[in-house]
Amino acid sequence: MSGFRNFILRGNLVDLAVAVVIGSQFSSLVRQFVQSFIGPLLSLVGGQPNFNALVIRAGRATFTYGAFITEVISFVISAAVVYYVLVMPTSRLLHYLERNKAAAQKDCPECTMSIPIAARRCPECTADLVSGDTRQPAGSG
Repeated sequence: MSGFRNFILRGNLVDLAVAVVIGSQFSSLVRQFVQSFIGPLLSLVGGQPNFNALVIRAGRATFTYGAFITEVISFVISAAVVYYVLVMPTSRLLHYLERNKAAAQKDCPECTMSIPIAARRCPECTADLVSGDTRQPAGSG
């Protein structure tokens, strides 16, 4: 029983459970946003995309391929909304923050560790960065 308890209380499993719950709620949020705002905007231009009436009957079987087409269109619209509303702005923000981080850091010439620009000594290899010869390790002079 202790093995099961260790499995359940493992950090990765809890993180995964939280991600699934948050992902499910986020999916509902995006779907509702598309239904409440994007769908009506698109219906002003070209009507509401609904192909649920398209079916193929073969004997007693009914294939509702129109419902599938409607879901594909809904998925593409939702994916576009997520991309243009969330992914692009977040990507630009992260790129902007990375650019500022790059301007605030430099690589140590000795060990290539990323260090602050104002650093006088590398915290990893202790190379002296203040003197004209940056390749001199500390204590060798």
